Amino acid sequence: MVNTNLFNELKERGLLYQCTDEKALKEMLESGKPITVYEGGDPTGDSFHIGHCVPYFIMRRFQQAGHKVVLLLGGATACVADPSGKQELRKMLSKEEVANNIEKIKESLKIFIDFEGDNPATIVNNADWFKGYDYIDFMRDIGVHFNVNKMLSSEIYSTRIAEGGLTFYEMGYMLMQAYDFIHLNREYGCTLQYGGQDQWGNIVAGVELQRKLNFANGTDINLIGATNPLLLTPEGKKMGKTEKGAIWIDKDKISAYDFYQGIYQTPDACVEMMFALTTDIPMDEVRALIEKDIISAKKRLCFELTKFIRGEEDAILAQQMSENLFSQGGDDAPEFELSKSDLGEGMGICDLLFATNLAPSKSEARRLIQGGAISVKGEKISDFTLTIKEADFEEGSLLLKKGKKNFIKVVLN
Repeated sequence: MVNTNLFNELKERGLLYQCTDEKALKEMLESGKPITVYEGGDPTGDSFHIGHCVPYFIMRRFQQAGHKVVLLLGGATACVADPSGKQELRKMLSKEEVANNIEKIKESLKIFIDFEGDNPATIVNNADWFKGYDYIDFMRDIGVHFNVNKMLSSEIYSTRIAEGGLTFYEMGYMLMQAYDFIHLNREYGCTLQYGGQDQWGNIVAGVELQRKLNFANGTDINLIGATNPLLLTPEGKKMGKTEKGAIWIDKDKISAYDFYQGIYQTPDACVEMMFALTTDIPMDEVRALIEKDIISAKKRLCFELTKFIRGEEDAILAQQMSENLFSQGGDDAPEFELSKSDLGEGMGICDLLFATNLAPSKSEARRLIQGGAISVKGEKISDFTLTIKEADFEEGSLLLKKGKKNFIKVVLN
């Protein structure tokens, strides 16, 4: 059963930023017939942060609405490097690095997309079709349809040229992404490509390439490209990173507490947008929450996103820790002052637990850790040889927890 209200949902929540043919998209999504939509991303790292997630939230909506979702992981394009939004040439990755990144990212995608249910999504890798495409044939089949003057006028390339230069290597990226759309239409029936607003030029290139192929081959295939807005601060900077680092999706890269706190740093002016792009909460309810109390609204946003990404147990723990540390009524956790000279180059966790009286002895501290009773910054630890260093203190403090109710806030001075 297809949800024919999806187009209205996309519009209401601001998830449709640009579209090559909005009227046709509306008709397609309201027809009651399932379509195949794809979203592509290059595995230039082994994880992605919250700022990269909006397209995956959108693909989740399409899947839940009854449409077929194809996710492209660009094993080939990641080796070429997308110049979009970059002031200099991206680092070149080896094929081995890209392959490793793909395997890790696949696991993170399972948070957003269902790959096993009645309407499973498909993951594809464009290295599978580019590795067998002869360069001369590609230039004759695809390159002939691209006007260099027009390419250079696009924002993707014009910005780089104005700031110092562009390599031929990077120029080929647009051709590759454009051909991806053609290939996925032929092999999977994809008629819609969705991506971030910074991908508009590349997405349009695919739509226009199909029009030229229609003229050359006597076909009548209509493709549609659409973009979602990026998560941007009021100053126009991309969200997803804080002064303390990226808000990673991978639980091995960030604690639930740090994830929660990273979301809490969302500027007040961006809270409504974050709700709209990353949650399913009705917008009337969101606006009512914000109008009543922006602090409570931000806490709700933090909890909902942490719950979605990390699970309810981690969300509850992160929320409790945050309330203990930053509640408006004062800090509920007792403080233990630790001098930098005592910390030195680092202090063993068992020594710290003993010093704070969370453990009556170092041997008991070790037993508590092995039993899973100790958390540091919201993450249960199992390594009793862990060393706490100055870098572990956030804003001069670090929260230790024993069991469910015993907290100590270690303050570095």
